[in-house]
Amino acid sequence: MRHVLDVERSILGQPWRWRALAADQRDGFAPDDLLTQLLLARGCPRDALDAHKLPSIRGFMPDPSIFRDMDTAAARLADAVVAGESIAIFGDYDVDGATSSAVLVLLLRALGREARVYIPDRLTEGYGPSAGAMERLAAEGATLIVTVDCGAQAFEALADVRCDVIVVDHHQCATQLPRAVAVVNPNRRDEGEGAAHGHLAAVGVCFLLGAALVRELRGRGFFAERDEPRLLDLLDLVALGTVADVAQLRGLNRAFVAQGLKVMAARRNPGLAALGEAARLTRAPTATDLGFALGPRINAGGRVGRADLGVRLLTTTDPGEARAIATELDRLNEERRAIEAMVQEGAEALLCQDRAVCVVAGEGWHPGVIGIVAGRLKEKLGRPSIVIALDENGIGKGSGRSITGVDLGAAVLAAREQGLLIAGGGHAMAAGLTIAADQVAAFADWLDARLGRAVAEAIAARALLFDSVVSPGGVTPALVAALEAGGPYGTGWPAPRVAVGPVRAVKVDVVGNGHVRAIVAGDDGRSLKAMAFRAADTALGQALLAAGPSRRLWLAGRARRDDWSGRDVAELHLDDAAWAN
Repeated sequence: MRHVLDVERSILGQPWRWRALAADQRDGFAPDDLLTQLLLARGCPRDALDAHKLPSIRGFMPDPSIFRDMDTAAARLADAVVAGESIAIFGDYDVDGATSSAVLVLLLRALGREARVYIPDRLTEGYGPSAGAMERLAAEGATLIVTVDCGAQAFEALADVRCDVIVVDHHQCATQLPRAVAVVNPNRRDEGEGAAHGHLAAVGVCFLLGAALVRELRGRGFFAERDEPRLLDLLDLVALGTVADVAQLRGLNRAFVAQGLKVMAARRNPGLAALGEAARLTRAPTATDLGFALGPRINAGGRVGRADLGVRLLTTTDPGEARAIATELDRLNEERRAIEAMVQEGAEALLCQDRAVCVVAGEGWHPGVIGIVAGRLKEKLGRPSIVIALDENGIGKGSGRSITGVDLGAAVLAAREQGLLIAGGGHAMAAGLTIAADQVAAFADWLDARLGRAVAEAIAARALLFDSVVSPGGVTPALVAALEAGGPYGTGWPAPRVAVGPVRAVKVDVVGNGHVRAIVAGDDGRSLKAMAFRAADTALGQALLAAGPSRRLWLAGRARRDDWSGRDVAELHLDDAAWAN
């Protein structure tokens, strides 16, 4: 595959390649419009183009019954709804857990039943169901507990619960399943047709359970004298949880997010409307906003505040309460940023360059931010990274983030089965664990042995992929709109990248929190603003700062609207650069 602009090694040491074969290299190539090119380059079959151009729920929704235990779960929930049983929702403390809980709470409310929600405290209770929490819910009268975004590994916690339990999860499962009436999880090892949807976030699985529940109740005549709930009105929550959990935006997930953004734009949910105001979003939200503006604020409650703030925000009907909670989450998010910076500084001081998987551990680190820091280290090193916060009792809580092609969740699950971990699980791109301090070194060695080859192969295959080359004058709002038509973009459906140039630096400076801003001019006589975020201390940032008007550059990045200038202009958000001849 030939290199884009003959760049075999960029400033960041990457080859530049086309996302798909160049037009003159395709067999039977026929000229396509830009949207078709974008879809084909992301693996869309030509015979599925129409469905992907306007991703709809109808076009991608499977029959929920294809998932193991789905019908059993729907029937047990229907029994509880009809009989007026006391239902409790046990959710995880992250965005996927909050949105999953909210989907079921709002659906049950529409069915005339109010469910109790329990979100464990990250610091005092840890991840997932505990025997104590489950026993308390049963003692308080719950006859049915539904765990969402957790429970797949809760063997001890669910062993002796004195009520029925339904597990709705998406994390990888062991060979054995916990004791429950039903375990609905597309990543069960014995899953059949439903395994094709293993990329769903838990909130997506909850939506499918909701559809199965409504169908079951319809068959029982439950809606003879009442309206059916509008499941599609819950898609704003499904979209938020899907993007925030970094689920792959392909297939059904693309439809969830595309349609969910439309629902969110209508601002029907008071909590999401208030959160948008707190995040200073004055326009219709995008998938990027879900991941970088709304999601982190909801997560802040579980990381450094009260774990139930997120689900309370998403389920309240009182606009005043919604504004108060959103304001508090915004404040906690600022506090989280300060804590994160401190932990990241400590983690970077411990980096080891010769490991396939970066594993760092430190005492006094806040467990609420280790996942974010792990993600930062992964981006910095280009390798899977795990950050472990050790407490005074010698127990560590760890969180890891992986790179494409390296299944970290499966490795963590295997390490648990090997006795290296007290607890652990996750999915391909992210995992959580509990470990004894004296096992950290052995765990790091074991990861190197298990994942070393996969990491090496993933790094060797890495390249910066492009969709187009344009001149500076071609980076316009019209181009941005044309590129956005192929969205929503995210994990598994990457946003388009363009190469721009050649350009000369007119002015380069550092702004904000280490961001590099460059004003560049091209041979076409047009100028352009380019931003390299958090890049001041990187090779890219240093090269831009050192570039003078005598040297020409090719720039690589994403064309975006300039939200700060107040004018209808576009800018380039940089991923890389290369010297031009």
